Amino acid sequence: MEVNYNSKINFRSTWFSGKVLSVLLFIQQLTLSDSSGHFYFLLNTSPLERWFFLMLWKVTGDRLAEWLELVREMMSNLFFISYFPALILKILSMIYKLVQSNTYTTKRDIYYTDSQLFGNQTVVDSIITDVSCMLKVPRRSLHILSTSKGLIAGNLRYIEEDGTKVYCSCTTAVAVPSNIQGIWNLITDAKFLLIVEKDATFQRLLDDNFCSRMSPCVIVTGKGVPDLNTRLLVKKLWDVFHVPIFTLVDADPHGIEIMCIYKYGSMSMSFEAHNLTVPAIRWLGLLPSDIKRLNIPKDALIPLTKRDQMKLDSILKRPYVTCQPFWRREMEIMANSKMKAEIQALTFLSSDYLSRVYLPNKLKFGGWI
Repeated sequence: MEVNYNSKINFRSTWFSGKVLSVLLFIQQLTLSDSSGHFYFLLNTSPLERWFFLMLWKVTGDRLAEWLELVREMMSNLFFISYFPALILKILSMIYKLVQSNTYTTKRDIYYTDSQLFGNQTVVDSIITDVSCMLKVPRRSLHILSTSKGLIAGNLRYIEEDGTKVYCSCTTAVAVPSNIQGIWNLITDAKFLLIVEKDATFQRLLDDNFCSRMSPCVIVTGKGVPDLNTRLLVKKLWDVFHVPIFTLVDADPHGIEIMCIYKYGSMSMSFEAHNLTVPAIRWLGLLPSDIKRLNIPKDALIPLTKRDQMKLDSILKRPYVTCQPFWRREMEIMANSKMKAEIQALTFLSSDYLSRVYLPNKLKFGGWI
């Protein structure tokens, strides 16, 4: 299956970039409108709301009417941010230059432009997330990328934004691209996509030639909680090819949480959930009911901690779980048994049970929920 994009810049991304440039240009012109030094006095001593009000007061005519509602909304979103306006403006200025020049950078690079000013990476991450939410655009439209930690293998080819051709294989993993929006000419014959929670399990499947034996297929891992790029890649593969997507996670609350992030999204990125989630994802394993069905030895099981039980209770109370009765049943089995199991527990049955028996049978006979 081949999808060839004639243009790497679509209408949606162009519209986002235009919106970002317009808003940032307006803010930049406001901040440059006062060269007498009063700007710095207001910036350091006045609340952010008062600062925006005084800056807006300098604007006259239709321009004020055009932007007043947007800035009021920005003020309401920014009012609760605890960072100094100077940090926000510095990052806004950097974003403006990136979008204007059509170049990209990473959050880490932004932090190191003035590490003493920002203090730590968390400050930069939070401001960028808030700005993205404030402007109501995806973070990638700010031209700020994250360093990918995810891996991908199997039947997939694509071209990166700079023209580099990437050929994924069944034996060697390839790093997930840092600019998912820029990849194009995706080609695959995969019959399914398997998301693997752990890097160790992912590598074991490659060592056991799982991809070759189940070919054509694609497997992806976010190495635990997935980063933004891994989630974007899964979403893009679903949007382009609509192949079945399955998850392989530990039979514990943490594994279920990771699966929910791919399927329903995370709290921190909830404002962009529609661009990151794939509701069609299915839970392939390891199911809590599989523990008893396969007679996995008790020595391979781990008691739920108090923190595990709190996490499980929290997931069970989420609205989307009411629409997943089979998921709820599996979680109730875990809660009643007070035990959890890692994927590696299957090695107690045989060293290659996961790749040669468990997954092939599940995929063949429809053992997912």
